[in-house]
Amino acid sequence: MKKDRLLAKWLNDDLSPDELAAFEASPDFEKYQKIKNYTAHLEVGDLDENAMLSSILSQKKTAPKVVPLHKRWMFRAAAIFVLALGITFALKFLVPQTETANYGEKTTFLLPDHSEVVLNSGSEINYKKWNWDNNRHLELKGEAYFKVAKGRRFEVHTNLGKVSVLGTQFNVKVRKNRFDVVCYEGRVKVNYANTQLLLTHGQSVSFENGKQTNIKIRSLKPEWTENQICFYKEDIKSLLDEVERQYNIKIELNTKDTTSLFTGKLPSKNLDIALKIISTTYHLEAKKVSKNKIIFDEK
Repeated sequence: MKKDRLLAKWLNDDLSPDELAAFEASPDFEKYQKIKNYTAHLEVGDLDENAMLSSILSQKKTAPKVVPLHKRWMFRAAAIFVLALGITFALKFLVPQTETANYGEKTTFLLPDHSEVVLNSGSEINYKKWNWDNNRHLELKGEAYFKVAKGRRFEVHTNLGKVSVLGTQFNVKVRKNRFDVVCYEGRVKVNYANTQLLLTHGQSVSFENGKQTNIKIRSLKPEWTENQICFYKEDIKSLLDEVERQYNIKIELNTKDTTSLFTGKLPSKNLDIALKIISTTYHLEAKKVSKNKIIFDEK
């Protein structure tokens, strides 16, 4: 009750300097301040005491019931708390949730059904918690590895295609015009443009500029989750883009040969070795001009 009275006095600017200092030092002050900011535009109508008195006198009662005026601020405080609960619910469940992995980072998190998601560098996922069990769908930019809990259909939407599964493990990668999906467990349905196909354990598909490539895989999980960057027939510009994401660096390429395709692996935790592999493969010379910038020149 004492806490409620302090809150009500604070809402009405009636706290003494000492009381105000103590109230602002309380652990809940920041929450109360946010609630007050959200409700600052609300207007609570003034209590018309004369109308209330006339109404009471017009009723045939032996003893009129008196409502203490100090309860007005209690009603207001109660209304604010109800509104705060609504705002908290909306922020937690209705507003889209965003998970990101910045360049040079990887992020692991759980969805409301305890499905596990690992985001690769330079990637983002958006989803809503509200009614998740009945509407398990999210938006992906970049690359992510999913361990999906059993339940209703689980959908991953990207700007190039859609992947639908039940309970399974799979990887989705979207970079520029390339869309890769790998199935590590169970089955996944892939939609790309007018193409629909089903992948089972150990199968992978890649779409780039409308061209489809099917690939057999032997790994049990994505190589990038174990600090290896895996490439399959990718040009040097796409390769260097991925190296930039993994190491959070900038790379300048000075070569005429940009069409040769690379298939292989690069380490994501040892930049010197990665640069050496690229230099040897493409006959380039790598120069570190600063901590975060590399220049490749033709030899």
